[in-house]
Amino acid sequence: MLRYVVVRLFQGAIVILLISLATFAIMRLMPGDPVYLLLGEGQIRITEEQVEAIRTKWGLDKPYYEQYLIWVTNMAQGNFGESLIRTGVPVRQMIFEAIPVTARLNVVAIAIALAIAIPAGIIAGVRRNSIFDYATAMGATLGVSLPNFWIALMLIVLFALMLGWVPPFGLRSWKGYILPVIVLATEQTAVFARVMRGATIEVLDKDYVRTAHAKGLAYKTVILRHAVRNALLPVVTVIGFRIAFLLSGTIVVETVFAVPGIGRLFTDSIFRLDYQVVQSIVVLLAVLIVAANLLTDLTYAFIDPRIRYD
Repeated sequence: MLRYVVVRLFQGAIVILLISLATFAIMRLMPGDPVYLLLGEGQIRITEEQVEAIRTKWGLDKPYYEQYLIWVTNMAQGNFGESLIRTGVPVRQMIFEAIPVTARLNVVAIAIALAIAIPAGIIAGVRRNSIFDYATAMGATLGVSLPNFWIALMLIVLFALMLGWVPPFGLRSWKGYILPVIVLATEQTAVFARVMRGATIEVLDKDYVRTAHAKGLAYKTVILRHAVRNALLPVVTVIGFRIAFLLSGTIVVETVFAVPGIGRLFTDSIFRLDYQVVQSIVVLLAVLIVAANLLTDLTYAFIDPRIRYD
């Protein structure tokens, strides 16, 4: 097990390094110049010597390979640098102010999705072709098909503008979390429910389930102790997969609801060519994905004793 973890960590480090290199290159290939965005409308009154002085201050006058090595070295030491646009503000501060907001949204959304999807998927799988099964399948199809931005806009129109129950945007109170969490949980609930239903149906046809029935065990015991535990394996895989796409979902939701999370910070930094912020966010997400994948594999071994990593 230890050897497997060490190998996976080494592979993850290579992946993170390649992602950092690709992100650095893509940001430098984007049209525009962060110096002129930093200067804004006052750039006409700035001389070329002053512009070059600004480039020198931020290290933008150095060759690309040297800029990359400096950035990677600083990142390895925990120094994320300073924002180009928000002069003097450390990137670490900007990111760690945004991460708790995104984390709260996603943790609550995933918890709600699992609390609804796992029982619904089990019941739909056990009662195959029943009215509940058809209703679950229809709801899951709608949840996957409807785009997040459309659901978000419809919820704002209905519950914020027409009924006035919740604020349309921002996080001035706990009510501001309600609509973003609903939007994030909708698609996740649909995906988890479909996966849980399919896995339950597949497991119910296994020999060990039939053997448990033949031994005279109670039906509820067979389902909960023998079927559900093995049916959870695909769900664990999907949870790890969803973490990999955490940013893509929160970008839309945080933009529509004006939530000051990591997704909105990421898009704003791209538009303003804030190299340090974008590169740091991508690397941190790469670390999160590598850790989530490793944790998913280790969870496999905990759920299913037949799985061993030697």
